[in-house]
Amino acid sequence: MKKCIVCIFLFCIAAVSSLARTGDSRPAANPEKTGGIRRIVAYNVGVFSKYHDSLQDIANMMQEMAADAIVLCELDSCNRRHGTFQLEDFTKVLSGEAGSWSFRFGSAMSWAGGAYGIGVADSGSIGKSFGIKLPKGEGYEPRVCVVAETSEYVMAAVHLDHKNEDVRMEQARIVTEELRSRYRRSRKPVFLCGDFNAVPDSPTLAMLSQDWTVLSETSPTYPADNPRKCIDYILALKNRAEYEVVKTEVCTELESADVRTASDHLPVYVDVRIK
Repeated sequence: MKKCIVCIFLFCIAAVSSLARTGDSRPAANPEKTGGIRRIVAYNVGVFSKYHDSLQDIANMMQEMAADAIVLCELDSCNRRHGTFQLEDFTKVLSGEAGSWSFRFGSAMSWAGGAYGIGVADSGSIGKSFGIKLPKGEGYEPRVCVVAETSEYVMAAVHLDHKNEDVRMEQARIVTEELRSRYRRSRKPVFLCGDFNAVPDSPTLAMLSQDWTVLSETSPTYPADNPRKCIDYILALKNRAEYEVVKTEVCTELESADVRTASDHLPVYVDVRIK
């Protein structure tokens, strides 16, 4: 009888521990991060104002997540909706007094007296960078890919068309063609990140999978308050780079801010050990 009680007790402890692990998507601190591991985040921030002014909340979230590189979709730059350059403001908050975050912005279109686009923010130094203008369907938003290279890796940010699969596929094809021509023989990892507006079994992801490896978790990322589909990803170009995916997760809970109202998307991250 005593043995049965002990077994039941141990079983209950194991069950509770398992539920705690599966129900908590806060990224644990990684003591090996300084040993070659980089945490890469893809996040559609919704111009930091989908539900409220969330720039400080999202900066707090990225600090809690210990992000090293972030691709941000939907950014305003000095327009009538937001009179400041949001990406620069964001990196200033991330940097604080001791940090040195760098960034590159890609303007997808002129809008309301300023610009609207996407960006890359990195905790280190960005070297060369460039943009790739992407085609759009009639009446659709212009799109752009912004590429930023560090000493260790290349970050490419995309926000593909949200209306038409054919347009998405053409945009993805052009990005792939350009980055393959530049980096297919490189030993430096190339990460393509952002809001692809395409689910995992879509034709767009099937086409991309020929030249890219999907590294990120494919749990739902949208909408943040009731996630039903995965449309945000982190991919790696199939080139000569050597790396190891240590961990990947979609964040549904953080202590520093409410991810359900910080944006209408959830952030997804990948921990990569670069060899």
